[in-house]
Amino acid sequence: MLETLTKMRAKGIHFGIVSGSDLVKVREQMTTEVADGADYMFAENGLDAYKMGQLIEKQSFNKHLGEDSLKRLINFCLRYIADLDIPIKRGTFVEFRNGMMNVSPIGRNCSKTERDEFELYDKTAGVRQAMVETLRTEFADLNLRFSIGGQISFDVFPLGWDKSFCLKYIEGQYDEIHFWGDKTAEGGNDHEIFIDERTIGHAVTNPEETIAQLIETFGLE
Repeated sequence: MLETLTKMRAKGIHFGIVSGSDLVKVREQMTTEVADGADYMFAENGLDAYKMGQLIEKQSFNKHLGEDSLKRLINFCLRYIADLDIPIKRGTFVEFRNGMMNVSPIGRNCSKTERDEFELYDKTAGVRQAMVETLRTEFADLNLRFSIGGQISFDVFPLGWDKSFCLKYIEGQYDEIHFWGDKTAEGGNDHEIFIDERTIGHAVTNPEETIAQLIETFGLE
């Protein structure tokens, strides 16, 4: 990936990373070299936005929602997960981030093997989808979005605070904005930015396919 991004930069193509995770987690997932080498870094869907390593803006989920509503939401999630009958549970079921809340039925402390196994289990059992549907009904008054992403969790954030939020920092600056993502179907955390009229969306399934499409799209060979 780093080699491909270096070729892009040599052709004057700017690139950014948008993720639901915080900056520390993005660096772990994509390596520090790739994450810090981006022209734009949009952690937590762009609520924590950087340009060339410099902070542009930071939003706050708890201030937007209010402590009473936040406690109500967290308490409901923990009670729901406590009653879930799934093969294994670990720890850190609710992770509070600056711009959102991440909920994991298995718990974010699970191992890589357990993460992979839960992903396969969830594809047939629909654990996350069922929990999201329950939360949508229970908290309809809060105008929240519930977005399933990754292998083990889903994000909770205010309406409009999905990945398309980051586009406000770059729209109007480029003739074209391309986006690559693997959770582009409705309900996935890439869907809103994928279908946004300001982007040209590309659906991929893994990093290797992303690299291949980058090379083809921008003629990097």
